[in-house]
Amino acid sequence: MSGDTPLLTVRGLRKHFLVRGQSGWGGKQRLHAVDGVDLFVRRGETLGVVGESGCGKSTLARLLVRLIEPDVGDVIFDGAAVAARGGISVRALRRAVQMVFQDSLASLNPRLTVEATIAYAPIVHGAPVAEANRRARAMLAQVGLVPEQFADRYPHELSGGQRQRVNIARALALEPRLLILDEAVSALDKSVEAQVLNLLLDLKDELDLTYLFISHDLNVVQYLSDRVLVMYLGRVVEVGPVEAIYERPAHPYTRALLAAMPTMDPDARADEPPLQGDPPNPIDPPSGCRFRTRCAFAEAACAAVDPPLAAVDGAGGEVLEPDHANAGAHYASCLMSVAGSGHSRAPARIGVAA
Repeated sequence: MSGDTPLLTVRGLRKHFLVRGQSGWGGKQRLHAVDGVDLFVRRGETLGVVGESGCGKSTLARLLVRLIEPDVGDVIFDGAAVAARGGISVRALRRAVQMVFQDSLASLNPRLTVEATIAYAPIVHGAPVAEANRRARAMLAQVGLVPEQFADRYPHELSGGQRQRVNIARALALEPRLLILDEAVSALDKSVEAQVLNLLLDLKDELDLTYLFISHDLNVVQYLSDRVLVMYLGRVVEVGPVEAIYERPAHPYTRALLAAMPTMDPDARADEPPLQGDPPNPIDPPSGCRFRTRCAFAEAACAAVDPPLAAVDGAGGEVLEPDHANAGAHYASCLMSVAGSGHSRAPARIGVAA
């Protein structure tokens, strides 16, 4: 495929879950977990995905590898649509895209040794047992665990950092091209977290990997990512290069997240929480902009108009479709970024006096 073609493209991905009514006996209601997500991941980059708990990050990850079936939407891997006629099968997708989960212990079978755990997927995909075991030991060495010391151990005999290295080795055993890391370092001590992050950077260079890195830790995302995608209540509210997101955030929600980042500078600490209240109920999301119920800049237009992703830099607030060929583009889903949107803070249309 062309080098300009994204490795992974997602268009209009949606997943609603049917849940019981509040009384427990009423009719089923729809929980809007992921609600029309568009994204792309270019070859060799790391896309960081951030947002509060419940925003849909983990559901999105599971949709991408078909652990959950989407209601609607397209997932295109290396130019081929997943589970479509003439496209790529789910089985082939799972060879090329692997996940590393947050809970390192729950992710491992307690009855299998480390070697058997890593060798399992290659065997399922047709590798001879001897070849799979050889690959398992090679992967252990690749993630910094001496095969002679760790191959015959069981998960309960390992520390949290060692277990997560085993999970990474297991994910790499099928030689994937894309690794989805869902809070993969959030349960680790800070010193161990730093070691695993540096390992991920080394592996990315050595194995020519692409990462989709999901985390609530904005400092870690800034360290690891090339671009950042911000989710709120099942939708993308901002996406762009890491420098643009952290230095020039355009969406009020992104600014609130960054204001809540821990800091060692006493003068930079906030006296008041940057956000008030809890996110709205995903069963009954607000009309228009979903962030308006917590936004200090909300106006009447925000309740009436569902804001599109609009270019933030250098386009006069014109609404544009996110350009998959332009990794430097910066977009925000906020009426304050859309020319002529009706919000008092919106830019004027190009060629029209303010």
